[in-house]
Amino acid sequence: MSLHSVFIIDDDAAVRDSLLTLLRSEGIRARGFASGIDFFAAMPDDATACVITDMRMPDMGGAEVVRRLGELRGNAWPVIVITGHADVPMVVQMMKAGIVDFIEKPFDPSRLIETVRGCLARLNDLNQAQGARAAIQVRLARLTPRERQVFDALIQGASNKEIALALDISPRTVEVFRAKVMTKMEADSLSALVRIGLTLG
Repeated sequence: MSLHSVFIIDDDAAVRDSLLTLLRSEGIRARGFASGIDFFAAMPDDATACVITDMRMPDMGGAEVVRRLGELRGNAWPVIVITGHADVPMVVQMMKAGIVDFIEKPFDPSRLIETVRGCLARLNDLNQAQGARAAIQVRLARLTPRERQVFDALIQGASNKEIALALDISPRTVEVFRAKVMTKMEADSLSALVRIGLTLG
């Protein structure tokens, strides 16, 4: 069973039910909604999820679903758009809006499953990255204000001498702080420390 849910938004009950059956047969948790309005009115509180939405629906079309989801969840809720009426400008517009894929009806079940699995794999990677950032934040909280200054300078590429000048301390003192930073941040090398900084963004 997938760790993440897939939410299907389609006003065509037959299409919605066939998608639910297909996904559930693959061990993927899936739930359907008859409209974008219904979906947002009862929006699940999952931290991450995948959404499949039809493009042309009454009241709220797929483009509006994509826009609102982007505002509310960002890349934590990737979207796959399905439609029976695709054209090049529409595809380009939706891809620029950040959707994962654009699938035309009648869709190939194997392609849809492949796309959904790729979407769920991205969410697993996202969860791992968020977990790594959370662990780093815990380590950062252990640093004293001065150690944090040294950490920030090191990941910016400053030398011990440059840090000493900037903080008005001796290079020897910088070395002491640097050793403490490496220990508290659980980094066994300067490159490992820089990678930690990159993970934080």
